[in-house]
Amino acid sequence: MRTTIRLDDELLREVKQLAADTGRTLTAVIEDALRETLARRAQKPKRERISLPTWPGHLLPGIDLNNSAALLDIMEGLDDPSRR
Repeated sequence: MRTTIRLDDELLREVKQLAADTGRTLTAVIEDALRETLARRAQKPKRERISLPTWPGHLLPGIDLNNSAALLDIMEGLDDPSRR
């Protein structure tokens, strides 16, 4: 089958040089590269979904999760006016 592809000029020069060095055609070098890429993709194991543990609880309105000092105060009950 014939098709047209666009390649970066430098890449094409390198591929032509590889073809000349190995005594193969440009088409054979490109086909081999594509086959190798497809074979590597097929060999990649599928990633298994993992489930992250969670704990029951809730967030209070107005809590800034980026403020670790305020979070620590809340967890230790220091922000409770009845504890002052």
